[in-house]
Amino acid sequence: MLLNVTDITKLLPHRYPFLLVDRVTKLEKDKEVEAYKNVSVSEPVFQGHFPGHPIYPGVMIIEGMAQAGGILAFKSLDNVDVDNKVVYFMSIDKAKFRSPVTPGDKLVYKISVLKKRSAIWQFEAKAYVYDKIVAEAELKAMIVDK
Repeated sequence: MLLNVTDITKLLPHRYPFLLVDRVTKLEKDKEVEAYKNVSVSEPVFQGHFPGHPIYPGVMIIEGMAQAGGILAFKSLDNVDVDNKVVYFMSIDKAKFRSPVTPGDKLVYKISVLKKRSAIWQFEAKAYVYDKIVAEAELKAMIVDK
């Protein structure tokens, strides 16, 4: 299942500059999602992180992985009114940052479901640049009414 940025904005409330998923390239309900973000030097975060040595912040990578997980959760539910629901981040565990991400990189998120119980989802999340893992974490989120 392919989703472009217009499809994504129908699922997530995030908007520029905080929408951190450009496209979904693979999605299997209740199992996994693969998505990406093209990291551009024109993004506001690079004005201060760090001038002359731009590094994409690790917290932004985690947030991008969480947004991809939210897309997976919403697309896994049948007949959900996404206009009246939101995904809340509950926890980040086992976060590791392996390599810096810089402007020009294509940041690929690979998220898989570890556990799903009612409205609570637990994900294994990994981020890659050129098939090299740059970050990973276990994420937990809950779908709630707005």
